[in-house]
Amino acid sequence: MSAQYPFSAIVAQPDLQTALLVNAIEPRIGGVLIQGERGTAKSTAARGLAALLPPARTYAGSTFNCGPGDEAFEVCDASAELVDARPRFVELPIGTSEDRVTGTLDLERTLRSGELHFAPGLLAAAHRGVLYIDEVNLLPDHLVDLLLDVAASGVHHVEREGISVRHPSRFLLIGTMNPEEGELRPQFLDRFGLCVSVAAPVDAALRAEIVRRRVAFEHDPERFAERWAADDASLARRLVDAKERVGAVVVPEPMLELVTALCVEARADGLRPDITVYRTATTLAALDARNEVEADDVYRAALLALPHRRRRQAPQDGGDPPPLEELIDRRRRQAHDGSGSGVSPNGAPEPSASANGASEAPPRTAGTHASVRDGAETSGTPVPNRVALPAEVAPHLELALTGRPPRRPAAVTSRGRATDAAAHQRVVGDTAYGDGAHELATFASMLRAGRRVARAGARA
Repeated sequence: MSAQYPFSAIVAQPDLQTALLVNAIEPRIGGVLIQGERGTAKSTAARGLAALLPPARTYAGSTFNCGPGDEAFEVCDASAELVDARPRFVELPIGTSEDRVTGTLDLERTLRSGELHFAPGLLAAAHRGVLYIDEVNLLPDHLVDLLLDVAASGVHHVEREGISVRHPSRFLLIGTMNPEEGELRPQFLDRFGLCVSVAAPVDAALRAEIVRRRVAFEHDPERFAERWAADDASLARRLVDAKERVGAVVVPEPMLELVTALCVEARADGLRPDITVYRTATTLAALDARNEVEADDVYRAALLALPHRRRRQAPQDGGDPPPLEELIDRRRRQAHDGSGSGVSPNGAPEPSASANGASEAPPRTAGTHASVRDGAETSGTPVPNRVALPAEVAPHLELALTGRPPRRPAAVTSRGRATDAAAHQRVVGDTAYGDGAHELATFASMLRAGRRVARAGARA
């Protein structure tokens, strides 16, 4: 296998490296969205991080990468031998189909045996590893929603074409996008835990060092990797130590109040930002080998978790809120002037002036927090099935359709435009054709005919 560019050798991208590291320690943060122009080390950093991840304990021979903690899933065989396996780096290519992502019917095995068999998709392959999506803003919306929903829950449930499979799917989600090629819808932006904007440095000395290292790596990858092996090994040990420590990190009440105060001042929507800042701050403390969150952890976490969640205001409502850096600088000055970490002596957040000079309402307290995950239905665009039927199958396929099936009624989607409802539905089962049927399920009919032939051959 060719050498991977070392994670520690990346130049001038500290926020990107920090965001990736904290998600590797605490996957519940929700992944990283990296925004930036081409040639800013987005994919290099993602692949370098994957090389730092410790081996995962998995059951030998599991096609779903099952391991300890997955015993509740029927697809996982807990009696198999436990082995150490390198976490997979699964890349989702542009233009991939929904079947490739979710998994689908293994048609060849099904027609051969007469029994339904499931072929796992990329969501199963990425379990306990990294799922990397380049140009996530170019993916169909329904695929983005599906991926983010599975990343949040850690479980993927497939219910289609007579198959019902539930399997674990916990992974570090990394998405990249170039804003010049299209934006990501706000509801999808919010589902990414952290968001980092990267750009090529303008300092000539830094650019020269980047070029120097890249040329050295391309000239002799193995030798270059050896030069940075000690730094990467040290960072890998920090990841392992932080994973063990993060569950014991304490968040003092003033720090929790600071988290919620910043989210209110930044006009972040919902409670997901508060929870994400909280988790990121505890992970940053663990990464620094500390057992208690400090104000600087909260500020660093807010800079990673809030920029893509800020709510814009109309001019009559006071205009847009001030830049996040300005809010944090104001909090730092308050702390320096003796008012602590931006909280009053009684532990409540100090009221801050809004853009129009009015005092804002007190922020949420710890009691208002709830771990709520928004559910979202996913839909897919069907891909035409082109199946060459074996000669022995075709005679058994009897179509009872005498005319063109009626079109399903149009539906108005959440976006407000009318579409054919059938275009956004997938077949989850089938029944025998009769007087009450409205449409013919062509694929299910061919499949049933093929299975009938397979069973007949087995009995003979």
